Amino acid sequence: MSMRPVGLVFFVLVFSGVAAADDWPQWMGPNRDGIWREDGVIDSLPAAPKFKWKIPLGAGYAGPAVFSGKVYVTDRILAPETKNPANSFAANIAVPGQERVHRIDARTGKTEWTHAYDCPYKISFASGPRCTPVVADGVVYTLGAMGHLISLEAESGKVRWQHDLMKEYAAPAQVWGFSAHPLLENDRLICLVGGDATVVAFHKDSGKELWRALSVRNVGYCPPVIYSVAGRRVLVIWHPEAVCGLNPENGEVLWEQPFKLHQSALSIPMPRMDGDRLFITSFYNGPLMLRLGTNPREVTVVWKGNSNSEQPNRTDKLHSIMPTPVLRDGHIYGVCSYGQLRCLKIDDGSRVWESMRATRPMKKGTSADSDSKPTQEDRWGNAFITPQGGRDWLFNEHGELILAKLSPAGYEEVGRMKLLEADNLMARHPVVWSHPAYSERCCFVRNDSQLACVDLSK
Repeated sequence: MSMRPVGLVFFVLVFSGVAAADDWPQWMGPNRDGIWREDGVIDSLPAAPKFKWKIPLGAGYAGPAVFSGKVYVTDRILAPETKNPANSFAANIAVPGQERVHRIDARTGKTEWTHAYDCPYKISFASGPRCTPVVADGVVYTLGAMGHLISLEAESGKVRWQHDLMKEYAAPAQVWGFSAHPLLENDRLICLVGGDATVVAFHKDSGKELWRALSVRNVGYCPPVIYSVAGRRVLVIWHPEAVCGLNPENGEVLWEQPFKLHQSALSIPMPRMDGDRLFITSFYNGPLMLRLGTNPREVTVVWKGNSNSEQPNRTDKLHSIMPTPVLRDGHIYGVCSYGQLRCLKIDDGSRVWESMRATRPMKKGTSADSDSKPTQEDRWGNAFITPQGGRDWLFNEHGELILAKLSPAGYEEVGRMKLLEADNLMARHPVVWSHPAYSERCCFVRNDSQLACVDLSK
């Protein structure tokens, strides 16, 4: 059976009623909803992780993809005698190096092939690629930080087709590089581009442009996503000027809700949908809750944040910088601007609780640092939330995997363990800012020097 990631309807069980080992073939998993659906996963964490393997890897923020027993991951190596700028925010200094795509055996950690290409960086936070590969039907698609869009044969690593988006579309380098994870929908690979076209659909087999839409040059960093709205599939594009609903077949704009980001174009977390409501959250501007009607061109604002500041004493709702929030059972769970894990009510955005424990590092003799008020050290604090089997897995920026239960009653931590060292030195303290893949009852996770497979099976 061929399994293809197509937005929210991709997941298929091989045997009815039997939980088979899942793939994680793209950003946020098989359904692009961030849910890990395997069973047979441990209920408590051991004192130390059970590694199946660890292998060296170059730098990067891109999480791995896992498909049919193979891991696909991208990284970057600097040219000899080269260093990244001492100022992480410097975006106008050319730094020579190569981006690479690797295929690795998921069971042994053996590298089966590597595709490398020259790729000088002129972006801020210049560690490496940002986008998780997309894998389907014997093909892997990757998007590098400088706009190199490549289709490779999954078995051999041979290039099928490629585009240089900056050259072909006069697309400016985003300050933090191309970061919007591509989306495969039937025969269309949908990408945020910028320049001559905000969003472009390429034919998955030939790379030929099928359609283009919108005209915002600086497109931001938010992954495209498709939701079913009143029986119709709608492609949601959030760029720094507006949230838009498009027909994924031809790029027709169905609706557009202005939401101008006043600083740094920080459209990053993927919009999440619950029923007829669509939730967006931004670092500075805060959240926006929309309602999509039965008319595919109808959109209304339900509520939005009251502050355009990310400062912790002014964020009344949710101001996320990177983590995509979780919506379930009438509540929103997400990480705010200074690492505050918060629970909000979907209906009005009012806060139910907040905790600092998930994004602060484990301390000797205690589970984590206290729930004291956020400090400057907590700015950009990060943890990726992945629901599974009635509980939640959180991977935080300190390289720790946490098993917890998030509910309106509060944050209940079951346990945590250190998987990898935080070795990206571009933030206020060393961090790991890549989303793990959960597949074959394992956690596949990387930092700037290693890729690891951690056994989480019972």
